[in-house]
Amino acid sequence: MASTDQPVDELVAEAVARVAGAQPGGLEYVVDGAASLLAASADRWPGVSRALLGAAERAVGRCWAAGWQPADLVRVARRELGPVQVALAVDLIAAEGRRHPVAALDRRWQEQLRELDARPWWPSDEAFLPEFAARHRLDRFALATAALELLRAWALLPPVQPVGPVPGRSAPRASEPRSGEPRMLGRIRALLAKAESTGFPDEAEALTAKAQELMARHSIDEALLAAGGGRSADGPAAVRIGVDNPYEGPKTMLLDAVAAANRCRVVWAKEFGFCTVVGFDADLDAVELLYTSLLVQATAAMHRAGSRKHKDGAARTKAFRQSFLVAYAARIRERLAEATERATEEAVAGRPDGAGSGAGDGAGPDGGPLPAVPAGGLLPVLAARAEAVDDAVGKMFPKLVSQRVRVSDGEGWVEGRAAADRASLHRGSGRIER
Repeated sequence: MASTDQPVDELVAEAVARVAGAQPGGLEYVVDGAASLLAASADRWPGVSRALLGAAERAVGRCWAAGWQPADLVRVARRELGPVQVALAVDLIAAEGRRHPVAALDRRWQEQLRELDARPWWPSDEAFLPEFAARHRLDRFALATAALELLRAWALLPPVQPVGPVPGRSAPRASEPRSGEPRMLGRIRALLAKAESTGFPDEAEALTAKAQELMARHSIDEALLAAGGGRSADGPAAVRIGVDNPYEGPKTMLLDAVAAANRCRVVWAKEFGFCTVVGFDADLDAVELLYTSLLVQATAAMHRAGSRKHKDGAARTKAFRQSFLVAYAARIRERLAEATERATEEAVAGRPDGAGSGAGDGAGPDGGPLPAVPAGGLLPVLAARAEAVDDAVGKMFPKLVSQRVRVSDGEGWVEGRAAADRASLHRGSGRIER
């Protein structure tokens, strides 16, 4: 049995281990006892702070080795716990990040840390818990409880398929951001921001279609440069995108529609609240941008439609909103596919060898000329990349199953398709790989 006479490091290690190994039926009792020991002495609280940060850094490092990433760990805290644990998760990730120079981190890992604002703000490890408690108006017992609950949630996470280099264990991919990419992605972001903010559906549709065409052309240019030796020949990569309730099935269908239009594949891990998207780097960037924008547009359209009543005067229900989003995703799939097909046809027609960039001036993403491509032109290059993506999915997820998303509200289906026509851009089976 632990006591406050123990060395602080031993006290913290035993408390963390007891809570992590507790059975669900007696969890509250174990957490209360462990938190009471950690919080018992104000004099030892700075030492507990230092020891707890050390234990947390090791726990986070084990999560990285098991395939988890910063955004995943924060998502776990948000889904299973509460706002205090979410804030604590960000800080514990920042604490572990002190072990790794920024230059050694993968591009997307760095982006996750920036989006989370995960950076150490506390003056010393001994001051972390006291200052965190002051920021969030917590007493020692409440903060110790939150920390132990968070570390237990992370300790129970199973290994998952890695989607990128692990800090300190593998080198970042060779295809880091180039000087031309931010400009192209900046143009696309600007178009999508206008599509989200405009009050005119026709304008939103045109802006989103234009953004998808730019994405498709950028993808084609990247494919040509890689095929011609003008780019590092990295294979497909993968990213995770959070997809939470409510309506996680239709949201995943929307993500799958965006991914398919950008030559990517989606695998849904429903139990963890995320999808893994597999594709080439430039295409993954496009998927993240467009899905985020379309989800904003779809949610706004659903709320507008859901605020009205059925024809019989009854209030619209969850079934209506589910059907609305499924129909929206199905119609978006068709429209995005049309935009991608149009951009590909223009690219094929743009050069005599069928390898045109579609940009109209033969310029690649960095502003330089496109290199010569293998005999046969663009279409075989794109087919080879699609095959590489399929192969990567098969290796990463050898046991996939499909799940059908059902609808039960006819009005929701009709209004969802109409909203997709107004808002933005493969006719699919409605199946999602899991």
